[in-house]
Amino acid sequence: MRAEQMDELLSLIGPELTRQSTNYRAAIEPKQRLAVGLRYLASGDSLVSLAFSYRLGRSTVNNSVHMVCAAIEKGMMERFLPRPTQDTWKEVAQGFWEKWNFPNCLGAIDGKHVTIQAPPPTGSHYFNYKKTFSIVLLALVDADYRFRVIEVGDLGRISDGGVYAGSDLGRGMETRTLHVPPSTSLPGAAHLDDLPFVMVGDAAFPLKPYLMRPYPGQNLTHQKRIFNYRLSRARMAVENAFGILASRWKIFHRKINLHPQNVDTLVVAACILHNFLLAPSENQRLLDEEEQLGRHMAPVRNMGGNRASREACNVREVFCTFFNSPEGSVSWQDRMV
Repeated sequence: MRAEQMDELLSLIGPELTRQSTNYRAAIEPKQRLAVGLRYLASGDSLVSLAFSYRLGRSTVNNSVHMVCAAIEKGMMERFLPRPTQDTWKEVAQGFWEKWNFPNCLGAIDGKHVTIQAPPPTGSHYFNYKKTFSIVLLALVDADYRFRVIEVGDLGRISDGGVYAGSDLGRGMETRTLHVPPSTSLPGAAHLDDLPFVMVGDAAFPLKPYLMRPYPGQNLTHQKRIFNYRLSRARMAVENAFGILASRWKIFHRKINLHPQNVDTLVVAACILHNFLLAPSENQRLLDEEEQLGRHMAPVRNMGGNRASREACNVREVFCTFFNSPEGSVSWQDRMV
């Protein structure tokens, strides 16, 4: 983080970190609290280690981390992770068409496990299929790896559609309350039916008219394999976003030893800081670092079923037709399948 970015961050949340000095002790400077909180996120060091490094008490370090994360969530959410509008969705869709060759796309969606230390009285609530304890980060990402919608805090054991279906995003898309633009024709293909705007996800998600997943099975036609490739290519946006997030904030490579409610706030703060610091010139370097370290944020599995409505299947068929037509094909797709 550059000094200018640090100063801007301090100007945004500094008042929330300020405390009154007393006759017994001077209050910790907001800048030092911010430095401690960012160091915890960026290094993944334990609170005890940070206390020694900064010559502060462990409780002071603990409070500083919580204060910084809460201040970021409170003071920066509206600016760096706002609720999408119809214009926002159109901007995201334009970005996916230009950079990932997928039209009418509202974003790439995926879920990741954030590993935590098992809270004592919770039994197996946070126990997931990877045999670790975790909470789930569900994210919708745009073409530039920016988080547009996140849902944090579901128990690691939840599966079979629970994470997505129970999220504000899932319910909002189902009830059509998220200001999604109306259906429109695909670029250069007015002869095809108007199609709704859709999210793209992997096979763990259910097929919906507004959520595309790959065709299942091995013995697919060439046209269906083309569709799966194009969808998988667009999905790289969310995988890369998670990679950049974990590369910049090494806390995601560790087992977080905080109360689950505080972990929720920490993850939201990290996502907001990700948007705040996002720079195209640094993305590839961070992705290369994460590739060397290996991905430690395990994907969520078994979130959706295989049954889908006829409408959803028809939408996928039209996309498949488009990607195999002169208007929607790309020159390299036949080599990739």
